[in-house]
Parts: sequence; C-alpha cells; structure tokens
Amino acid sequence: MNTVFWIIAVLLILIGVAGTVLPALPGVPLIFIGMLLAAWINEFQLISMLTIVVIAILTVLAIVVDYIASALSAKRAGASRQGIIGAAIGTLVGLFTGIWGLLFMPLAGAAIGELVAHKDMIRAGKVGIATWFGLIIASVVKLAVAFMMVGVFIAALLI
Repeated sequence: MNTVFWIIAVLLILIGVAGTVLPALPGVPLIFIGMLLAAWINEFQLISMLTIVVIAILTVLAIVVDYIASALSAKRAGASRQGIIGAAIGTLVGLFTGIWGLLFMPLAGAAIGELVAHKDMIRAGKVGIATWFGLIIASVVKLAVAFMMVGVFIAALLI
C-alpha cells in the first residue's frame, strides 16, 4: 500500500511542478500536498515535521508572490477592472492555444479589456504589457520556489 501512496505523492509533485507554469493547475499547493503525503507515509521519519514546515512556508511565499506580482504590475500600469478580467480571460483562452497562447494571451486579454474600458490604444498596450510582465515575473518566482521545495524535499530524503 505504501508503494501506491509513494506513486501518488510523486505524481502530485510532478503535476505540481508542471502547474507552476500552467496557470490552470495549482502548482505549488500540489507540490506541498505531495510532499506532505510522502512525509505521512513513513510517519514523518524520513521527512521531518521541520522539513514540512519549511516547505509550507515556501508554499505560502510562492502563493503570496504570485498574487502580489500580478496585481502590482497591473495596478502600477493603471489597469481597470476590465483589464484585469481581460487578462484572466486571456489566460484561460491561452490554456487551449499552446505555449504561445499561454505566453501572450494574458497580454492580449488585458489590452482588450483596457481598450474596452478606456478606448485608449496606448494605455491598453501599456496595461497589457505590464500585466504580462507581472505574470512572467510571478511564474519565474513560483518556479524558483518550486525547485527550492523539491531541493529541500530531496535533501530531507537523502540525509
């Protein structure tokens, strides 16, 4: 039965790592759940509670940075509610259009939303680029934190 739990834990971690760059998946929380399951399997003997606390702190850090980076970049550029909604819709559409859609549909969505709200092409472009930049920064930070989590987890297993 432990083998099944280990397979589930590893799959959660792998899906979570993929989810750090795919907006539809809650990447970092999935990594945390997989690691928590792995620790629980051996009653926190291989992976200590201290390791889980460190990983939990990294999880919260990644989630907070994700929201703050996206929101601050959009706010800083003066994004309206429609611009932010457009970015969210663009992100969802991007999920179904491949890697280029994932990269550029949030920008297009934010720009279109802003254009609808203010009818100003230059402002729409600035908000679109700022929102996109925030999403890219947030993704890079989430990916870095995810790899830190995996590193802490592997170190706990090897020590």
